[in-house]
Amino acid sequence: MNFLTIGHRGVMGVEPENTLRSFVAAERAGLDVIELDLHLSKDGALVVMHDTDVDRTTDASGPIAGKTLAELRLLDAGRGERVPVLEEVLDAVTAPLQAEIKDVRAARALAQVMLDRDLVPRVEVSSFHDEAVAEIARLVPGVRTALIGSRYHTDIVERAVEAGASTVCLNIRRLTLEIVEAARNADLRIIGWVVNTQDHLRLARALGLDGVTTDFPEIKRTGRFTA
Repeated sequence: MNFLTIGHRGVMGVEPENTLRSFVAAERAGLDVIELDLHLSKDGALVVMHDTDVDRTTDASGPIAGKTLAELRLLDAGRGERVPVLEEVLDAVTAPLQAEIKDVRAARALAQVMLDRDLVPRVEVSSFHDEAVAEIARLVPGVRTALIGSRYHTDIVERAVEAGASTVCLNIRRLTLEIVEAARNADLRIIGWVVNTQDHLRLARALGLDGVTTDFPEIKRTGRFTA
């Protein structure tokens, strides 16, 4: 089985996160999958941004949900980049995507795009929220889903199975052999995040993970030789 390297918000360690510039750089670096985050704008567009507000990553302030897409387009998302929508990312790169959704509303909007553009083979949907995972699985037959955990115990495995997820994406700093074994017993794929150091990469390899999410393209190159 191939060891996957997933570009976290593109390659956010070297380019502005969740921008077309970052996603194109991730693809050019040869990362296997590109991860991005989705929120709904005031007028229902699937906006690619991590936080609930624009304060940290743009030159403005306020919640994404309080701004229309036209208003969001005026913002500088770093190095002159504009805030993209999902459809633009789909057209800008050809790599598989892992799309993180924040709630059930975003799940429903994403489901429509996935059905309209036949994205089941290309897009895996992830979320910290069990109900969002379950909702996208209900709406999009055959979709691959992942439950994300930051602070978790072995119950993350039970939750993933109940939500219909085939993958768990887990904070590498809290990952233990016990949780790995529980996930394997449930036939779940395991991705570790965020892996930006050689020590964490070696840990991911030692635990037999299926792949890692990283901020830096160098992890792709060194991952080939790390056992």
